[in-house]
Amino acid sequence: MADTLLSNVTADVAMELPIKTIDTNLILYIVSIIIIAYVISYLLSFILVHVSERIGWYRTSVTMTIPLLKLLVYMVALYYIIIAVIEPSLTQMIAFSGLFGAAIGFGLKDLFSDIVGGIVIIFEKPYQIGDKVTIGDKYGEVKDIGIRSTRIQTPADELVSVPNNTIFSQPVTSGNAGDLAMMIVIDLFIHPDSDADTAMKILKEALVTSKYVIISKRYPYTVLFEDFPFYKRIRAKGYVNDLRLEFEFKSEVTRRSWAELKKAGIRPPSIVPPSADMSGQSPATIL
Repeated sequence: MADTLLSNVTADVAMELPIKTIDTNLILYIVSIIIIAYVISYLLSFILVHVSERIGWYRTSVTMTIPLLKLLVYMVALYYIIIAVIEPSLTQMIAFSGLFGAAIGFGLKDLFSDIVGGIVIIFEKPYQIGDKVTIGDKYGEVKDIGIRSTRIQTPADELVSVPNNTIFSQPVTSGNAGDLAMMIVIDLFIHPDSDADTAMKILKEALVTSKYVIISKRYPYTVLFEDFPFYKRIRAKGYVNDLRLEFEFKSEVTRRSWAELKKAGIRPPSIVPPSADMSGQSPATIL
């Protein structure tokens, strides 16, 4: 019944709208608007991304303007297409917009929810371009926030497109929340008979002397110890100075720590913890 009512109202409003005759010139005009909007959107993204790479610490602040500008470009393009086709008055424009939205809601719910999700992401900023995020079971760096989907580059260098409406149904975790620095947690597992104090000092030294770490009141570090029945865990929490260097940071601190642990006679546990690999090192966890 709702579909029938919508169709009737749409027909009534359509009869009142001064719709132009669809000819070749009008089609070419509409196509040219779409192409121009796409080119402007692409150029804005290209320029701002390259500018952001040159300004270092404020990179994420610049890239977050990209989806907003793209949204504005496409809205202007849609406006010019509508007035080119129907030349409505203000009252008719408002009525048509309402009907257009209702039609989308009935016939293109998934696409509409993706667009709404994109608008929510742009204004509420659960994550930004350049953030390291986990959306559902996908983790990586946000490379682009489009009208319909978000593109994430995974650690395996795969480019994954996640529908924007995912934010309404899946947990979203941002590792840095718009900041260039990001906390990294590194776990080392050692034999239960090992000297924990010595191990903690070694891990701390490797952390604070890393060329990738940033330490300040805003970005503190800590080293923690936990004793389990068959192993001991030494955990370091510190901030990498650029989130893109998270894996270099983990690898450097882990490698240097184990080199010194072996010199001190500290070895991996005989029983490997469920989350650890055969070297006695657990994959670092991102908070």
